[in-house]
Amino acid sequence: MTTPSTLSALTIAGTDSGGGAGIQADLKTFAAHRVHGLSAIAALTAQHTRAVTAVHIPPIAFLRAQVDACFADFQIQAVKLGMLANAEVIHCVADLLEVHRPPFVVLDPVMVATSGARLLEDAALDALRTRLLPLATLVTPNTPEAELLTGRRIETADAADHATAALLELGANAVLLKGGHLHEGARVIDRFDDGVTQDVFMHPRVAVDAHGTGCSLSAAIAAQLCQGLSLLNACEAAIDYVARA
Repeated sequence: MTTPSTLSALTIAGTDSGGGAGIQADLKTFAAHRVHGLSAIAALTAQHTRAVTAVHIPPIAFLRAQVDACFADFQIQAVKLGMLANAEVIHCVADLLEVHRPPFVVLDPVMVATSGARLLEDAALDALRTRLLPLATLVTPNTPEAELLTGRRIETADAADHATAALLELGANAVLLKGGHLHEGARVIDRFDDGVTQDVFMHPRVAVDAHGTGCSLSAAIAAQLCQGLSLLNACEAAIDYVARA
């Protein structure tokens, strides 16, 4: 049973019929952090661990109704944004965030599935940059997503450092650049930058074929923010949570 004082987080994202990513992963992560999970479905996908075979985008009016219903009856501390497949969806979500003004917004700019399937239409990229980056407390791209957002290749540690600064210049308030796609030896280095504090989080590279880790990470950050952690500490705790999963 939920009460007005229950810690609540809302995920606005796509589903994963395979259960490993998307809204399914987000709700599992919220529950693991003892945060009540709410969801608004922005896309439905038919997928498994190897491929996305179909995508369906619900009507915009229905997406709006889901989000409004959540804010009408719950005290939402954080919103996590995942797969928002086209510009119309992105503009709708941005409009809703401007109306409801949640304390924290964690943007996971889902563009390409682990299987390689493209999940964001080309025309939506500019909308994501101009509408959602400025509204997000934190954006959590991997290096391919950061390359698309900044238009820069990221193949070295120096390029990764410059990419976080470039994302801030585009309007992001803070960046956690995930380093799993960079080849930096037996470790993964995630880079945090909010324009004032720059930090890195290093953890062992795990040789496992998995998808949904980015969804779980951003959802864990949102859950930690609900519980009162600072942004930097929320990132650190969430990275540790995913590394131990």
